[in-house]
Amino acid sequence: QVQLVESGGDLVQTGGSLKLSCAASGNIFSVNDMGWYRQTPGKQRELVAVITSEGGTIYADSVKGRFTISRDSAKNTVYLQMNSLKSEDTAVYYCHYRRYLFKNEEYWGQGTQVTVSS
Repeated sequence: QVQLVESGGDLVQTGGSLKLSCAASGNIFSVNDMGWYRQTPGKQRELVAVITSEGGTIYADSVKGRFTISRDSAKNTVYLQMNSLKSEDTAVYYCHYRRYLFKNEEYWGQGTQVTVSS
């Protein structure tokens, strides 16, 4: 069992910045991917960014150049620095953990609301 707790969601104006945090705890396998997904009502959850345990990153085209994902291995914490926020970034942001080596498992956080006003 892995627990993921997000924080940092807020109401910000267009062009502003936010930094989300996700603290993982429990039975964490050292080789894993952690990422951020977002979802708005009536839409599918979409990948925003992912970072591997080795530091490799992937970003959705819509956030490239504006968002930066990072992780602190000692704290089992992943961050999402969001700059130049747009109204289209408004969503519930979910932290995600995925193990793929030797066995497959995934866990989700409860989500944190990001609202960008225009």
